[in-house]
Amino acid sequence: MSLSKTYARDVYIVDGLRSPFLKAAGKPGPFSAADLAVAASKALLLRHPTLPMQEVVAGCVMPSPDEINIGRIIGLRVGCGIDVPGWTVQRNCASGMQALDTAAQDIATERYDIVLAGGVDAMSRAPLLFSEKMVLWLSRWYAAKTWGQRLSLITQFRPGFLAPVIALLRGLTDPTNKLSMGQTAEILAHKFNITRQDMDEFALMSQQRLAKAQDEKHFEEITPVYDTKGKAYTLDDGLRRETTLEKLAALKPYFDKKFGSVTAGNSAQITDGAAFLILASGEAVKKYHLTVLGRIVDTSWAGLEPAEMGLGPAYAIPPLLMRNHLQVEDIDYWEINEAFAAQVIACLKALADETYCKKHFALSHALGVIPLDKLNVDGGAIAIGHPVGASGARLILHLLHTLRRNHARYGVASLCIGGGQGGAMLVENTAI
Repeated sequence: MSLSKTYARDVYIVDGLRSPFLKAAGKPGPFSAADLAVAASKALLLRHPTLPMQEVVAGCVMPSPDEINIGRIIGLRVGCGIDVPGWTVQRNCASGMQALDTAAQDIATERYDIVLAGGVDAMSRAPLLFSEKMVLWLSRWYAAKTWGQRLSLITQFRPGFLAPVIALLRGLTDPTNKLSMGQTAEILAHKFNITRQDMDEFALMSQQRLAKAQDEKHFEEITPVYDTKGKAYTLDDGLRRETTLEKLAALKPYFDKKFGSVTAGNSAQITDGAAFLILASGEAVKKYHLTVLGRIVDTSWAGLEPAEMGLGPAYAIPPLLMRNHLQVEDIDYWEINEAFAAQVIACLKALADETYCKKHFALSHALGVIPLDKLNVDGGAIAIGHPVGASGARLILHLLHTLRRNHARYGVASLCIGGGQGGAMLVENTAI
């Protein structure tokens, strides 16, 4: 079949590793974003000690104040060399996928031949910020030149000024409509008639699939990380092996407490994690005699109504398949990020609905039914977690391993993106 030539040169994924994804526990986690990224990247580069990196691209949504331009920090800390440029990209939940697409473009245009790219976030370490009133009071305090002026300011101080602004909550709220990401999932649940039981059954499936995949050792891409006390973290720890439909049903709605159906149990977890991959041109693959995981064929980005941001994959996937003359049936495995069970189910319903596809995607028919036995086969973000900067890279890395393990050829990974966007990437197992 004829595939599009999005990239002027073939772009291969040589190898990749990721950290375990560690759930937030109500306090800052043991690792900063840079710590996690360096742990994954260093272990990866040690597997290829003679391979010269020419660029580092990192997706990250909320680096700490000490990690601005975290892409450069990663490159320096893993020893890529002071002459190797590093930079950071941000496309909310798809930042890791954006890093891969950006690196692929740099390779395709012959700027570089070998690039380290991926994504990271330590969401548990999202900062607490001063309110605007507190910032204004402090600015006047530091500008005061006499004790009399400062005494006057003390009388104007109010305890409410100390109420913190929680950066994580702000980051997960759309600034254009003031809706949290969970509220947008509630909108989709209502629009597509998705019941609470539908969501909980999907969430349970995610947990059960992750448990089975861990037992069968399907996560060879995970490298251990060690904290300062020598404790090893080896697996994604958000897995709830003992959960049941009854336990999920007992959870109260979180985003619409009176009428809603979206709960902590059928939503992605707040998580820390990193995933990084080595991308290379065909020329570099030949020069260094590299084996590869697969090839990036094409990437698609789409915009849509921010209040329905969870439908992002439904908007990004059709043009990706059409450009490459592929049908749903041609794709062997799918990874759609589970920000919320409701939004994944909504995407599946939209793509299988002829009326919706005609109206929104200018298709003459429904795109097709994505079979559940080909989707997120080893669990998704509801069980694994969703460190927003890293998830896009994680999806691609695991998808390539899934294709290899099952001797399959094509895979598509996709994410919804806060702010009303969608991203999708088509990869090929070149060993077929």
